[in-house]
Amino acid sequence: MITAHGAGRRRPSRVTLRDVARLAGVSISVVSRELNADPVLRARDDTRQRIHDAARALDYTPSHAARALRLAKAGAVGLIVPDVTNPVFGDLIRGIEDATEAAGLQLLIGRFERLRPGGHVLRELVGQGRVDGFLVQRSDEIDVREFTEIMRDKVPFVVVNSRGTSRGSAVLDDASGARLATEHLLELGHRRIALIGGDVHSYTGRMRAQGFLQALNAAGLRRRSTWLLHAGYTHQAGYAAMRQLCAGTGRRPTAVVVANVVAAIGALVAVHELGLAVPDQISIVAIHDTWLADCCWPPLTTVKMPMYELGREAVQLLSERLSGGRPSDIVVSEPAPMLIRRASTAPPPRRVVRAGKAADGSSRPAADALPEPGRAPL
Repeated sequence: MITAHGAGRRRPSRVTLRDVARLAGVSISVVSRELNADPVLRARDDTRQRIHDAARALDYTPSHAARALRLAKAGAVGLIVPDVTNPVFGDLIRGIEDATEAAGLQLLIGRFERLRPGGHVLRELVGQGRVDGFLVQRSDEIDVREFTEIMRDKVPFVVVNSRGTSRGSAVLDDASGARLATEHLLELGHRRIALIGGDVHSYTGRMRAQGFLQALNAAGLRRRSTWLLHAGYTHQAGYAAMRQLCAGTGRRPTAVVVANVVAAIGALVAVHELGLAVPDQISIVAIHDTWLADCCWPPLTTVKMPMYELGREAVQLLSERLSGGRPSDIVVSEPAPMLIRRASTAPPPRRVVRAGKAADGSSRPAADALPEPGRAPL
């Protein structure tokens, strides 16, 4: 067994290939080829073992800067997200991290605010060759055209969860996810169903609205324009949209599909403030599933989308671009969207002719009546 701490030996502050070669008793080139898994290197098993023993004993870490110079690449990719604190991105980032590690790439994560195209940080990363490519999680705030202008043909990038560029993209089957959420409410017996959707101009917003309408059409239901809101993906957007749906004294929906679990949290807050009960008087189901959905009251029914797989596939697309491949677009549909049923959905409340009277004329407690917005449940 080789040890780096002999008598009088001082451990260098920065271990190099020369130090490993000296301790193993072989040339620097042999060490370099062995540690880089050169397939044509011919060396005895005991020689290979001495090299790895010496590297471990010296706690040798390969120099990514030196490797980048040899390969003329940085060995790193950047991920740009609108908000690193958004729990929806947790599985996505984990999938990207696992895939970049398997590909031998380092991952740099940055918020859109810090890497805004007009700022100097992004230009420096691109201009100095410190990043080989980018994954861009598109949102309402991120205009991919600005990135295209800065990166031109210097650095390839792949857009995640959006379409509409010629640079390559990886998206989810958002229409299927929204359709599954709506079908769940239909199976429970709901017919007055609304959608709090995303930005109508975004790919995800359009696809989720499309899936919602497909489910309504298949059930023979007409769309109500006032119950189809394109709000956004923040909790503030969900809150405002739910207040709008429940405003006034007319009929309101008995169930709502929300295009994002974060927006659903805001919608849930609005419902509680209005004095309505979930799910007794209004059911809520959201797209995406995170730990946060279990921590609401009541816990939110969600549709789990393959975000982890989306991250891995996006890295694969970027790796193909880095290897000289042409841009391509993929839809990640496996595993298929899956309904996670929790306590926020239930059959609709029974319709009544007037408070205290059921539709068949029999007496029924007034609790079956739908209270007006702002009033506490009877």
